[in-house]
Order: sequence, then structure tokens, then C-alpha cells
Amino acid sequence: MSVFARLIRSELRLFLREPALVFFTLAFPSVLVVILGSFPAFRERDDGLGGLRVVDLYAAISVVLTLAMLALQVAPMVLAGYRERGVLRRLATTPARPVALLGAQLVMSLLTAVTSIALVLLVARAGFDVPLPRQIPGFVLAVLLTAGAAFAIGLFVAALAPSGKAANTIGTLLFFPSMFFAGLWTPREAFPEVLRRLSDLTPLGAGERAVHEAMTGSWPAWGSVTVLVAYALVFGAAAARLFRWE
Repeated sequence: MSVFARLIRSELRLFLREPALVFFTLAFPSVLVVILGSFPAFRERDDGLGGLRVVDLYAAISVVLTLAMLALQVAPMVLAGYRERGVLRRLATTPARPVALLGAQLVMSLLTAVTSIALVLLVARAGFDVPLPRQIPGFVLAVLLTAGAAFAIGLFVAALAPSGKAANTIGTLLFFPSMFFAGLWTPREAFPEVLRRLSDLTPLGAGERAVHEAMTGSWPAWGSVTVLVAYALVFGAAAARLFRWE
């Protein structure tokens, strides 16, 4: 087994040893869909939401929620914690270079995200007859671009945070307003026009819009794609420039 594959396996094992992280990243998005779908009012079509049901909207929101938790809370905390404890410095003297550990953490996060997203879609479909994504290539693109933008921001946090605790605090402070604009507390379709336009300029707001459009059969709007690519490039470049191994 290659060094990189061993690192991925190690990261997965460490992740699975944290029950809270496993629950919130793998199970909680699906639990949220189940809770909301259990209310009869949320299973009725609403003209104010474009003829959709609340549970339909929260399938897309839960997809973005998974990526947000992994990118803004889990990854920064783990990577900054590794640097704080000197793990990255010690790896620099072995065949497993520090950048390989960073890559392994990202691969582990993406594998977790894919599993959680698949679970969300299956639960929503089986439990509440929410249609599966009708634009499959567009859905894959929307998820990848949202993940790219979110993880670029998470790596930027990890680059600047002096400790794992600080990274988790910063990530949490970013998580709540970001998910507000993604519609976690109130669906974006219910936003006033000005707030919805502002949401379209945020990474998770643009991501939720792209995912929702793909799920309902449309190709993600180029405006959302442009916003997500811009966040990924700007924060990815900044993270690469500022990231400290020691």
C-alpha cells in the first residue's frame, strides 16, 4: 500500500473514533430531512416557494450543510491541530510529506461528504418522495464547486489559526452566517429579493442555489458557477501562500 493510501486509511480511522463528528457529518443532515419531513405542513406544496415543498428544498440545503460542516469546522480544526502538535514538522523528515497528509485529510472529507450526500438523497426519496437530482452532471458539478469553495475557505482558516481550538472557533463563527445565507433557518426562496441577491454572492448561498437548480432539472446558473470558482481560486491561492507547516 502506498504512503498516501495509508495516510487516507489513518485519517478515516481517526475520524471514525470521534462519535460526535461522525454523527453530525454523516447522519445529522439526513436526520434534519426526516425531522422536517415529519411535519405535514412541510410536505405540502407552497406557491410562495415556487410550488415546491419545504422538504424538497431542505434536501439541497442538507447537501450544502454536509460540505459546510466538513470544510469549515472539521478540516481546519484537524489540520491546525496537527501543526500545533508538530505532526506536520515531523512528517517533513519522512517519505510522507506534509502535503500528503493535507491531501489525505481532504480525500477523507470528500469520501465522508459523498456518503452523507448519498444518504440524504436516499432518505429524502424513500421517506418523502423527493425527486433525485434531475440534472446529474449539473448536480455533480455543483457539489464539486461548492466543496472547492468551502474547503478553500477552510484551508485558509487552517493556514492562519494558531491552534486547533482557534481554527474550530473561527470555523464555527463562519459556519452560522454562511449557512444562514444557504437557507438553513429560512429557505432562500422565502428571502426578500435584496437578501436573496446578497446570498447569491456568498459561497454557500451560491452553492445551495447551484445544487437546488440541478436537483430540479436545470443546469447551475453561470452566476453561481462564477462565484464558486472565484472563492475557490482566491482563498485556495491565499491558503497555499500562507499555510505554515510548523
